[in-house]
Amino acid sequence: MKNFDVYPVYPIEIVRGKGSWVYDRSGEKYLDFYGGHAVISVGHSHPRYVQAITDQVAKLGFYSNSIENPLQTELASLLGSISGCDNYDLFLVNSGAEANENAIKLASFHNGKTDVISFKRAFHGRTSAAVNVTDNDSIKAPVNRGFNNIVLEMEDIDALEKHASTGSVSSIIIEGIQGIAGIYSPTQDFLRACRRIADQYDIVLIMDEIQSGYGRSGDFFAFQQVPDLMPDIITVAKGMGNGFPIGGVLISAKFEARYGLLGTTFGGNHLACAAAIAVLEIIQEENLVTHAKKMGTYLMEELSKMDTIKNLRGRGLMIGIELPFAIKDLRKNLLFDHHVFVGSAADPHTIRLLPPLNISREEADICLQKFNLALKNTMTHA
Repeated sequence: MKNFDVYPVYPIEIVRGKGSWVYDRSGEKYLDFYGGHAVISVGHSHPRYVQAITDQVAKLGFYSNSIENPLQTELASLLGSISGCDNYDLFLVNSGAEANENAIKLASFHNGKTDVISFKRAFHGRTSAAVNVTDNDSIKAPVNRGFNNIVLEMEDIDALEKHASTGSVSSIIIEGIQGIAGIYSPTQDFLRACRRIADQYDIVLIMDEIQSGYGRSGDFFAFQQVPDLMPDIITVAKGMGNGFPIGGVLISAKFEARYGLLGTTFGGNHLACAAAIAVLEIIQEENLVTHAKKMGTYLMEELSKMDTIKNLRGRGLMIGIELPFAIKDLRKNLLFDHHVFVGSAADPHTIRLLPPLNISREEADICLQKFNLALKNTMTHA
């Protein structure tokens, strides 16, 4: 048997990591400013995180949701207090796509409606309902088109209200910051309009914070740039477990739980909860949300001095660098010649920076220096 060949891969085998650095089989050192799709929130092999997983797996790695699991209670309480969302309930799953699946399903259960409004450039996952509301037809199989998805331009309030007023829309799903698209942020006015329109037409507002949550934007959730905005559902995943598979659905008090409404085998297992609790404790104790905002501001200020850059987008440690040429060669140059991992985007002209939240000023300077060198080298050979 061989692996199903669906991933284009670089010929590099990373065997260990420490903080913001990873190492290949030959011992070469790479600066990680991508964090494996924004997953690494508290750094590779953080000792507090490693110890928590080690201690838990030595006691109990898994049992089903048919028994009491105090770790779930502890995780929900800690997430509520740190995020400022302590009036929500938490349903634990395994991934971002699964979180969005359950959010869309819960919304439809709640109001009995079927249609979903999403936005151009959106990415919400690759599973059935989640991929249906993702703006990428190439990854949708015919079977995925199971309900009416209305794709609108972000910021088009008139179109949003027009479609919402039909009475058939169950939910509006929007990313706190569109990540895979190339780092595009909805304005505060548009998010307020989403909330107002959702309230007016009995529509559930789902904030997808899978990539933009957990402090990455410089707020715990990116939507918290808008004072007093409260979505009906918030979905989280990537940074939640620092690499351990876990996701969550934060559910407001307007929804009523009943046995069998939602379910999962592995979601909220003991080991996943131990990992997620450790991540939150590290974020809190090391003040990483504020640190992400500070380091993001510094990186944006320094990047803005580079004349070749066409546009800078983002907040905190979720940065999109748009260039006047396709970035494929630049990304390879950064990786193979300068040993820096960065991310690509659906926009072929945009590089994404998504480093661990605890990067140092020195590491930021190393990234800036190597990015500038790689940029000049790429321009010379263009």
